[in-house]
Amino acid sequence: MPGPDQRGSECVDVGIGRNVAQFALGGEVGGDHGRGLRQDRDATGWPGLAQPDAQVIPEDDEAYDRHGDRPEQGCQRVGEVVGDGAGPGGLAQRYPDAMGQAIVAASPGPNVLEVGCGTGAAARQFQAAGCTVLGVEPDARMADFARRNGLEVEVATFEAWNPAGWAFEAVTAGTAWHWVDPVAGAAKAAQVLRPRGRLAAFWHVFEPPSAVAEAFAAVYQRVMPDSPLNVQPASNVQPVRPTVDRYQPLLTKAADGIREVGRFSDPEQWRFDWEQSYTRDTWLDQMPTHGTLTQLPPDKLAEVLDSVGAAIDAMGGSFTMPYITVVVTAARTSTA
Repeated sequence: MPGPDQRGSECVDVGIGRNVAQFALGGEVGGDHGRGLRQDRDATGWPGLAQPDAQVIPEDDEAYDRHGDRPEQGCQRVGEVVGDGAGPGGLAQRYPDAMGQAIVAASPGPNVLEVGCGTGAAARQFQAAGCTVLGVEPDARMADFARRNGLEVEVATFEAWNPAGWAFEAVTAGTAWHWVDPVAGAAKAAQVLRPRGRLAAFWHVFEPPSAVAEAFAAVYQRVMPDSPLNVQPASNVQPVRPTVDRYQPLLTKAADGIREVGRFSDPEQWRFDWEQSYTRDTWLDQMPTHGTLTQLPPDKLAEVLDSVGAAIDAMGGSFTMPYITVVVTAARTSTA
C-alpha cells in the first residue's frame, strides 16, 4: 500500500541534513540519527563513514559519493541522549503517524524487527500501532535505555545478528539503514521476513529557518573557530523549504542493495510532508543532544544556546519547521 505522494521507483532525497548547521539545528531528525558509536564502516557499500572528526561537507554530488556527506558522523542521535532519560532530551521526537500507518497497512502481520533501534523512538510508535517489536542495536547503552522504555532489544550489528529462528512481517530502520551494508542488510532482511513481508528504511529531510541557522553558524564559529565542520546555513532565504535534491545517492544505494539481493519486489519510495512547531524552550531543550554540541564545555554551550534563543525570541518566540520523511521500501517475494 503506497504512502501519500508515492514516487514509485524514482529516487527522491532522504537528506540527513543539507549541511552541518542544518544537522546541528535539526531538532527532529527522527529518533536514531547519528551513529557515532558504530565501528568504522568504511569497508561497506556506504562511502566515507570513517574519520568522523574530519567530516567536511562535500561541494558536489561527486564529492558526496566520495565522502558520504554525512554530518551526523561521530554524533549522538538528535533527540536521543543516553542518560537517565530525564528532561526533554531523554526521548526522541516522533516520525509522522501517516508513515507508520502506511508501513503497517502494507505489511502482512504485526511482528516488526527494528534495525538500529537506538533508544526506541520509531519502535515505540509501531508498538502504539499494535505491533510486537524486537529491536537490534549495536550500542549497549542505547539498548538499555530502550529496554527501560518497554522495548525488547538484542545487542548486535544487524549484519552479525543471529535471528535464531525469528520471523517477521516487517523490518524497519529509522534513520539507521545508512549504517548497514546495503546488500548484506537486505539479504539479512530477506532471511527473517515472511513472504510479502516489508522492508522499510526511512529518513527525514528538514531545514531550519534561516535566522535560526545563521545565529547558530555565527556563534558556533565563534566558540569553535578551529572546528573542521562547515556550519554555514544552506540558504539566506526565508522561509526555507526542505529539499530532496541532494541526497539521491543515499536512496539509490539503499534501493540498489535491495535489488541486488533479488528477493524483493522493486523498491518504492514513499514521501510524507509534515511540519513541527517549536517554542524557544522546546528547541533549546533538545539542542544539547545534537552531535556538534555534545562535547562543548558548559560555558560555550550556554553561549550557543543564548545566541540561538535570542534569534528565536526575535522571531516571536517560536517557529514551524517543515519536514519531509522518505521511505525506501520493498516487499519480500515468495521465491527463495
